[in-house]
Amino acid sequence: MTDPRLTSQAASRRVAIAGASGRMGRMLIEAVQASGDLGLAGALDQPESPALGTDAGAALGLATGVRIVGELDAGLAGSQVLIDFTRPEGTMAHLAACRRLGVQMVIGTTGFSDAQKAEIAAAAEDIAIVMAPNMSVGVNVTFKLLEMAAKALSTGYDIEVIEAHHRHKVDAPSGTALKMGEVIAKALGRDLKECAVFAREGVTGERDPSSIGFATIRGGDIVGDHTVLFAGTGERIEITHKSASRSTYAQGSLRAVRFLANKERGLFDMFDVLGLR
Repeated sequence: MTDPRLTSQAASRRVAIAGASGRMGRMLIEAVQASGDLGLAGALDQPESPALGTDAGAALGLATGVRIVGELDAGLAGSQVLIDFTRPEGTMAHLAACRRLGVQMVIGTTGFSDAQKAEIAAAAEDIAIVMAPNMSVGVNVTFKLLEMAAKALSTGYDIEVIEAHHRHKVDAPSGTALKMGEVIAKALGRDLKECAVFAREGVTGERDPSSIGFATIRGGDIVGDHTVLFAGTGERIEITHKSASRSTYAQGSLRAVRFLANKERGLFDMFDVLGLR
């Protein structure tokens, strides 16, 4: 029997937010409240968070009527989908609860191990999940452009991925940069694990033409800048995306929530959400 929550219209979608007191959590709460077609049903945070018990919109000057809680079942009660931009260990705990309760997930967390990714894929046999290292619509269109460029520039061009983020980001390279590398490698028929170069120092020798290089910058409050350089002889092509606000991630996440409205199970990404296949 189909879960009745999956047959409701997008206008009644009930959303829970993980990491509710964090920067991204607050942005997501604000976006849900302003959406007009989604409703905030739950707000989760770490058990030691000082925000526990407060209104989820307090930091935004909003009264949502939803309290931030640390207990998963309480935070997910009445929710159809959880948006999670936390850290891998937190997301995996949320995944287990969502799978048990039949709550869908939109996962923007990065830094997962291969084993954790496999666990997410296994959970998608029971619930519907959208997982993407970057929920921005513009970034995902950039992925498509990179796929096209890589196929056209498959020989004679060296490929480098340069990314910059704020000082608080804990993983490197960013999940978005790695996804860019994966998209390019797949288009070229390569395995990123075999051709990626993440560090150069000292006498490195000549560049392997089949490699894909990564450079990481951390500093200040940079939201997220990504550039892929295709360097040939006599010319170079740069495809760049720059984020000035996390609101782009929030709006993309809401599109993912709407996409899942009639999905019972399966693992999807933003290419599916945006029809870029």
